[in-house]
Amino acid sequence: MQDNRPIDMQALRVFLATAQDCNMSKAGERLGISQSAVSQSVRTLEESFGTPLLNRSARPLTLTPAGMALFNRGQMLMNEALNLRGAVIEASQGIKPSLRIGIVDSCAATCGTQLVHQLLRNTAQLSLRTGLTPALGEALARRELDLVITTRSLDLEGLANHALMSERFFIISPRQGAPVCNSTEDLMALSRTLPIVRFNQQSHLGAQAERALRRLGLSPARRLEVDTADTLTAMVAGGVGWSVTTPLCLLQGGRSATAVRHDLVPELHAERTLYLHARKGEYDSLAQETFEMVRIILQDHVSRELAAINDALPGLITIHPWKDNA
Repeated sequence: MQDNRPIDMQALRVFLATAQDCNMSKAGERLGISQSAVSQSVRTLEESFGTPLLNRSARPLTLTPAGMALFNRGQMLMNEALNLRGAVIEASQGIKPSLRIGIVDSCAATCGTQLVHQLLRNTAQLSLRTGLTPALGEALARRELDLVITTRSLDLEGLANHALMSERFFIISPRQGAPVCNSTEDLMALSRTLPIVRFNQQSHLGAQAERALRRLGLSPARRLEVDTADTLTAMVAGGVGWSVTTPLCLLQGGRSATAVRHDLVPELHAERTLYLHARKGEYDSLAQETFEMVRIILQDHVSRELAAINDALPGLITIHPWKDNA
């Protein structure tokens, strides 16, 4: 029999997970509860609405018309409930209870320590996740993270993309045995002399570098790929080959950064942009505060570290101002 009690939000969460997976066992594993608990939660909702929500005779499970209506409207309701936490925190004054932030590897390695120091002053609990842009974007979409810094604009509904900085690509090569590289012709000569050390082609950075080289008519043989910027810089410093990189990735290379030559090829015309992402209407103040923290770190610390390596490197980065309607 239908009743007028408010919807059990935990039961709704279980139903939404079941509807997404079309499988009670998988939903239970994802939520960390037993299959019987999943079944009981769904039945609680069915009793509350007085109608079946799942077609249990089908394999995999399917939604009844009532179940489809609840799924569509329930997702909106659950998102609003989740938004409530961020809204309460935004309205509060003083210490924010917790923050989950994701930062792409090159930014985490160069700005992460200073940023964490500052964030800990205003958060009781901080969770930091590092990795590649696709994984961090998916985690933000699943609400596993609150703020994310990545290297591409994310096309997700309700998401703000704030451009933090842009950095130009340049060439690194061994200090010994490699020709100077200041033009496309020099780059072609370099590619005939040494093999290229590539970023993994699955990475956004690797794909960007590949497109930049193709625009110049260059397609060096694919002989060596690496996953991280520090490995790439170390390989070049060790004389293995040359590569295309960015200032932040060079800094990530640590001590190898000073053991390679840095050449700018104007015709390369390639850059990447770092973005801070936040869901609109949530953590708005904290997103802007974090943005300004990173800007100051880039201006005061990263630029100085780059200049210590090569006076020309700070000129390859552009730090952007905050824009409200990003």
